[in-house]
Amino acid sequence: MNEPVAIAILAKAPVPGFAKTRLIPVLGAERAALLQARLIERATETASRCAVGPVTLWAAPDASDPLFQAVRVRHGMTLTRQSEGDLGTRMRIAIAAANGPALVIGTDCPALTSDHLRRAADVLCRGTDAVVLPAEDGGYVLIGVRAPQPAIFETICWGTARVLGETRRRLKRRHLTWQEPVMLWDLDLPADIERLRAIGLHEPVS
Repeated sequence: MNEPVAIAILAKAPVPGFAKTRLIPVLGAERAALLQARLIERATETASRCAVGPVTLWAAPDASDPLFQAVRVRHGMTLTRQSEGDLGTRMRIAIAAANGPALVIGTDCPALTSDHLRRAADVLCRGTDAVVLPAEDGGYVLIGVRAPQPAIFETICWGTARVLGETRRRLKRRHLTWQEPVMLWDLDLPADIERLRAIGLHEPVS
């Protein structure tokens, strides 16, 4: 890689009742929040360790949570508040702030590794317009672009199985090149909890 690739991490504060709400019926609000804290720590460690460029943690609803402050100091990353709007708007703003090639991830994919991030960054550095890591549920766990592409984030039904297909159509319609190096899974539903044991994140849900 011959140029830096910024990484933007979008994260919800690990507040009971606010984080991982779809898991609350199974875990309860407190354990769901503990799980979110572990996921934030894992995502920030992964992004920091891959060392492809500057990392920014985009926090919601604001940046005041003690965990956000702790990981900022620990990894020397930028911490800022997420913008208002839907997920597409927030990703678009994070990419624009990078002022160059950028990857955007959330915290819901504990299977994401530093090697995955390096490979995605390398795709952009080699001149491909975009990179996407699909999720098994029809969305994606990472998207990256060499330059801002606002149209691929606008008026999409986020959180549905149609996200990836619609994103592909928009990339193709704009004659953009892209690669999908690997498919991963994200932690969103009760059925996904069992997978945590294989990667050592099962403590908050045991």
